Amino acid sequence: MKLSFKALALFPVLFSLFFVFNNYYGNYYDSSSDGSEIKEIYNNSIPQDVKELMRIYRLENGNVFGAKTLRVPILMYHYVEYVKDKGDTTRISLNIPPYIFEEQIKTLISANYTFITNEELADAISGKSKLPQNPILLTFDDGYDDFYTDVFPILKKYNIKATNYVISGFLNRNNHLTDSETREIIDSKLVEIGAHTVHHSWLKGKDIKYSSQEVLDSKKELEEKFKIKVVSFAYPFGAFDKDAIEAVKKSGFKSAVSTVPGADQSLENEFFLLRLRPGARTGDSLLTWLKQKEFAAF
Repeated sequence: MKLSFKALALFPVLFSLFFVFNNYYGNYYDSSSDGSEIKEIYNNSIPQDVKELMRIYRLENGNVFGAKTLRVPILMYHYVEYVKDKGDTTRISLNIPPYIFEEQIKTLISANYTFITNEELADAISGKSKLPQNPILLTFDDGYDDFYTDVFPILKKYNIKATNYVISGFLNRNNHLTDSETREIIDSKLVEIGAHTVHHSWLKGKDIKYSSQEVLDSKKELEEKFKIKVVSFAYPFGAFDKDAIEAVKKSGFKSAVSTVPGADQSLENEFFLLRLRPGARTGDSLLTWLKQKEFAAF
């Protein structure tokens, strides 16, 4: 069967649609051998087995979870830099230019938001401490080097806190933080270091032994290298299920963050806290957006 010229002309369009579909809704991921380029495929909904776990919790504990729900936006970032390679569409899609990031910080400060770390949120959720007024979190995934070169100076300038989820096995690799940079960040007392597995590994649907090793080893490696306590975890690609949650709990973490959109945090979801990607929003646009009750998937 011969294909017409018109049919052939449709191939680029169909390929583009296929790419967009997979980029936003796919259940796969791809990373280079040295971790320099990571294709982020987000899981933007709560897995069914976790929903069942939540249902059981509610039956066993009544309204205890609802009573402890806290409204705390957790903003998620990856790259914050001026991307030089205009052909790197993945990097561009995950990037916020530094001047936009600083404008977001200035907006939040003017609106009297208080910047806290993930550990501080976890302690508040568990009832060990109280939150300040208008709390908000800044979280950065993957431990990219631009956190040190572009984000860290802004954090110091405004004296605000953040949490950085580091892939322990990618330290000192191209495009990632070095040991000395990480040490300087830790010593500032502004940045909490969280774990993000050893190899940026997809955990959903994986054998519990494999997941447990990736999760626990990432915690141990960071703690032993930097002599700190690592109590917060982020699921690579937002991919988690009941077994992944169990692996995080057994490894001694206080909480974990997901890529499920939202701003309500509680004991019920302390091991898949909801996060938001602010995009390029600044000023009133950012503040109005943060006050929404529901948020669209990334």
